[in-house]
Amino acid sequence: MKISVSSYSFAQLKKSPVEIIPLAKELGFAAIEYTDGAVPDRETALRVREECERAALPIIAYAIWADFLKAESPSDEVKRVCAFVDIAETLGAKKMRHDVSGGFKAPHNTHKSFDQALPPMAKCCREVAEYAAAKGVMTMVENHGFYCQDSTRVASLVGAVDHPNFGVLADIGNFLCADEDPAIACGRVSTLTRHVHAKDFFVKPGTHDNPGEGWFRSRAGNYLRGAIVGHGAVPVRQCLDIFRRAGYDGYVSIEFEGMENCLDALRIGKKNLETLIA
Repeated sequence: MKISVSSYSFAQLKKSPVEIIPLAKELGFAAIEYTDGAVPDRETALRVREECERAALPIIAYAIWADFLKAESPSDEVKRVCAFVDIAETLGAKKMRHDVSGGFKAPHNTHKSFDQALPPMAKCCREVAEYAAAKGVMTMVENHGFYCQDSTRVASLVGAVDHPNFGVLADIGNFLCADEDPAIACGRVSTLTRHVHAKDFFVKPGTHDNPGEGWFRSRAGNYLRGAIVGHGAVPVRQCLDIFRRAGYDGYVSIEFEGMENCLDALRIGKKNLETLIA
């Protein structure tokens, strides 16, 4: 496994997508991935790709938001997401994560189940996966956004899409947002996983008082705060071992969203991750 970094990890610096390239290189990362917030169009993608090639820093993945349930027109949302596939292709990224939904909008969110959401979401994901396959870009769903975050839901979606060009971006920390044990959840999606995010969280039970600034609540009301990889509650080494046993040997991207200085956090987290992988 090689260690990469998400552009999201540098968000607190408020730098351009080009400006973070030398920072990632100086920290010793083997590759980088970008979000649509950092690279919103093909013009930016071309400039970023040129600078990454100059720095010998491969762009391995691209992540965007999407919502196939709340969009006014699912077909228009598919077209919009496919346009981002074109940006991923321009970046030279071979993998792209897109969200699927935050759930039904009112009034349907009061009575429709996730099982009822699967067919329309799967249909849209399959159409995007087919388009992306022709571009040489694999599409993925991440355990992200509370609605499609549980490992069972993620696995159900991949099974419903049933396309060889669609898999899972497994964020080992994000399962805590759905109050799942990360190791159990990683084991459930390990054979479906095509990319991995290393993220860590501090956790306090929802029965405690609100810890204040920097914390947010899980779906069950527990308190979470982003942590340096290796400092929090996520069993990082166990999760990595699960993916290794399943045959995964790709990149592991650090995605830091804590309160510490991000450059210090990435330096320490990368060192910790190197030890845990070894």
